[in-house]
Amino acid sequence: MDFEGIPSPPSEWRSFKLGEWLRSVGLEWFSLDISLNAYAFFILIGIALALSVANWRLKSRGAEPWVVLDVAIWAVPFGILGGRLYHVGTHYSDYFYEGADFLRIFYVWEGGLAIFGAISLGAAGAYIGCRVAGLRFTAFLDALAPGLLLAQGMGRIGNYFNQELFGAPTSLPWGLEIDRPNSAIPIGIPDETLFHPTFLYEMGWNFVGAVALIWIGQKWSLQWGRLFSLYLIWYGVGRAALETIRLDAAEIILGLRVNFWGAAFVIFLGIVIFFRQKIRHTGAEPSPYRPGKTDFTNSKLELSDETYTVDEVVAKTKAATGRQKQAKS
Repeated sequence: MDFEGIPSPPSEWRSFKLGEWLRSVGLEWFSLDISLNAYAFFILIGIALALSVANWRLKSRGAEPWVVLDVAIWAVPFGILGGRLYHVGTHYSDYFYEGADFLRIFYVWEGGLAIFGAISLGAAGAYIGCRVAGLRFTAFLDALAPGLLLAQGMGRIGNYFNQELFGAPTSLPWGLEIDRPNSAIPIGIPDETLFHPTFLYEMGWNFVGAVALIWIGQKWSLQWGRLFSLYLIWYGVGRAALETIRLDAAEIILGLRVNFWGAAFVIFLGIVIFFRQKIRHTGAEPSPYRPGKTDFTNSKLELSDETYTVDEVVAKTKAATGRQKQAKS
């Protein structure tokens, strides 16, 4: 049998009615009608993967386990906000027109989180989080870089369920089937036309990049933000190439899609960061923590299973103070 392309998930798969399902399996007491959107689900899975990878990499350098969560409570909300603002700003006509529902700006589960905005504001949130947690900002970025690519790859699966961000028509055997009507498909294209599965291309590029960054980081021990700069370059190159075959509507600047220019800027920024940090820092980072902050594994603090009452603690303190005075006399 001839392969006739990649089928898209049915529209009813875009949202899973969790409350309805729980009642169907016998939990009649669960009265809330909660729906779980596929796009949001894969974004959350991606965030969890990114944090897990960052935790593993930071812990291997001596950081406290799961200190990344102290940074994530700042970085994740900032990143989501930045991604949404960038998307709405570059798709202005989709949200601001006569009779438009203003609240759709906040419907993140429908799709529309631009990575360039997420990186920008997410980095600002991560900087704040690192200051609070006592981590070096560059150490956190380098630890996070491979996980970011994994997270972005998982997010593209959500685009697949939403049947969005596909590419131009193609006759290749792995062309993607898209249900009609779809506002991204130009008028006049036959219903049997298949499209480039750009979500699949980017997902593969990101996953390969994640493995490559882990390998490069271990082989050459790139620090001071240089591994993160390679993330910017890797993602920017792949995204710039894919923007040339994307079919969805986008703002055009000098004949090219706005996200192509965004990708070009990210590549340039990555190159600048790499060489600037290489010149500025010739040695290794002494610790993932900022100067004056605690290095978890090298800490002199010794933990024990002993417990004491308040009176015992006071007595032990007085005894230690007395011994110090006798030693001085």
